[in-house]
Parts: sequence; C-alpha cells; structure tokens
Amino acid sequence: MKIVLFYQSLLSDWNHGNAHFLRGVATELIERGNEVVIYEPENSWSLSNLIKDYGEEAVQDFFEYYPLLKSVQYNTGTINLDAVLHDADLVIVHEWNEHALVKAIGESRKRHSFKLLFHDTHHRSITERKSMSDYDLTNYDGVLAYGNVIKDIYLKEGWTAKAWTWHEAADTRIFKPLPADQTEGDLVWIGNWGDDERTKELFEFLIEPVQELGLKAKIYGVRYPDEAKKALKKAGIEYGGWLPNFKAPEVFAKYRMTVHVPRGPYVRSLPGIPTIRPFEALACGIPLLSSPWNDAEHLFRPGRDFQFVSNKKEMKEWMQKLLSDDALVVEMTSSGLKTICERHTCAHRVDELYRICEELEVNNISKPTTV
Repeated sequence: MKIVLFYQSLLSDWNHGNAHFLRGVATELIERGNEVVIYEPENSWSLSNLIKDYGEEAVQDFFEYYPLLKSVQYNTGTINLDAVLHDADLVIVHEWNEHALVKAIGESRKRHSFKLLFHDTHHRSITERKSMSDYDLTNYDGVLAYGNVIKDIYLKEGWTAKAWTWHEAADTRIFKPLPADQTEGDLVWIGNWGDDERTKELFEFLIEPVQELGLKAKIYGVRYPDEAKKALKKAGIEYGGWLPNFKAPEVFAKYRMTVHVPRGPYVRSLPGIPTIRPFEALACGIPLLSSPWNDAEHLFRPGRDFQFVSNKKEMKEWMQKLLSDDALVVEMTSSGLKTICERHTCAHRVDELYRICEELEVNNISKPTTV
C-alpha cells in the first residue's frame, strides 16, 4: 500500500507523548513493504519548542534511532493536497492537525480513491468538546480512537459514522530491556508537568514518597514551572529536563523502579486509557507502580504486570518492597514484558489496522503477521 500520514510531528517528541506510537507504527508499516510518506507542518509547536530549548542538534539523534523514517515538512497555505494524495491507498490524519487541513484532506478524498481515517489520541473529546466537534469529518471513512470511551463519544455525538478502538502500544524495536553498565538511582520518572492536570497526584504518589523515604531519584520532562522545580529540589530529586523518547529505555535500565501518574481527565472521564507510559515501562522491564486508573478494557493484569497503589502510604510500602525483594522485581517485570510481547506491540496494532483496511476494502493490502 501507499500510506500517507499527517502527524503533529515525527521529528520532535517535546511534549508530544504520541510520538512513540506514531513512529513505531510507521516503522512497522515500512518494514512490511508499504510505501509510507509522513507529513508534518513547518515549525510545528512541538518541533519549534524543542529547537528553541535544545537547538537543531536535538533532532539529529532521531535519524540514528529511526533510520527508516523521514518526514516532509509542509506549509498549510501552499501544500497541494490533490498532488500529494492522488495515488494513496490509505491516509491517516492525527488529531493535532489544524481544522482547515483536516477538512481540506476530506475534500480531496471526494476526488480520489483512497480511504481516509482520523486518529484521536488525546482527552480533548472530553475536555475540549467544542474544538473536537468542529473537525469536519464528513468525507472520512472513520475514526481510530485510542480507547472504547472515545470511540463511543464519536459515534454518540455523530462526529463519524464508523469508529474503531486502536490503543497505543510499545515499539519493541526501541523499547526493550537493556543491560546497564551502572545503576544511577532508585527511581526514575519520565513525564511532562503540563497544565495542572495532575499536580496534587504528583506530590502524593511521587514527590512526597521519594522525599520521605530518602530515595535517589531523577525526573525528566518539560513544561515544569519554577515552583515544581523548587519542589523537586526540596525533595532531593534531580531534574533532568527533556529526554528524547527513544532514549528512555537506556535510562530505565539504570534505575530500580518507575511510577505511572495518569492525568486527571483519564482517571475521571476516560476509563480504559492508560496513555503510552505503562506500555513503555513494561516493555523495558522496569517495575511499575501506578496511582489509580480504571483498566476497563483489561489491557493488563494489575497485581502481576504492575501494582496499583491507592495512596501515599501504599506507594511508600511498595517502593520499599521493590527496593528489597529481588524475586518480586523479576516476577513483576517478567509478567509485564510477557503481556506487552503477547498483546501490545506496534506489530499487533498494525495487524489491527490491516483488519480495518480489509473492512474498508483498501487496495493492495497485505496480510497480518502476528498471531
């Protein structure tokens, strides 16, 4: 197939957690013999902020880790969509694209034979419903939603006639257990601060337990306000700033454990959607402790693959268990890795995409490869 993908950004993962999955899916599609062309806007918000903070060289490592991937940067005012899309079999548009572009791609769909899907990987269908309802999906063949609850919103609101659940997953070419030359600490956390959506939870389940137990810890991420950096310093936690997503496995290998603290909208309104972070941790074989969220779609085996904790007291107890019990660490990491490899890799998601393509009668489809 010829597949055209419109991403927020391929090159940058600055405050762009979906980059992991988007890159992994594109790589999987290429390795199966598809022609994949990826478009991202010139000076996208994510890429512009990355270069502003870390310089042009921050992008260069990307090509070492993803030698098969490249993108075409376009100008929304000059891109000729008919020329770009005329020979495509499948087009997927990520939801972080401008409303006008989403509509224009739909208009081009009427003049060509490709199938067209909208890909939603965010909580905005709940938190910014007006903005999401303003996307004109009239000429789209359906929506790929990364959770049943989001799929149901699109169908119930009449934003689309067809929708499929398409969860994120781990790119196990990159995210896998790695040997570590040395241990650097007890706990590492990788995540962005962002919009006060989980400030209270970060203190309860991460900052305060680390401080009270005296753990050696490091936190990576962007958009940390000064008060957050001061709180980390007070707690004795080192702040590492932006970490390229593809280097997370190398960092995980140097620490004993990590923590998942989902953002408020997912906990309150979007059950069954863990975001990408648990997939990343489990794929890398690092023990994971998680603040509460509802695994409504039974993606994992809580209590085996990772451990839920309900409050700070439980978090401290489990942190101490993982520090002292080597057998528990082996048992937990083996179970989590097994679940990822059997159910939640980008190869599994491409198989699911292929089945959707068969349903839509996309031309030139090849057969799934995973069992």
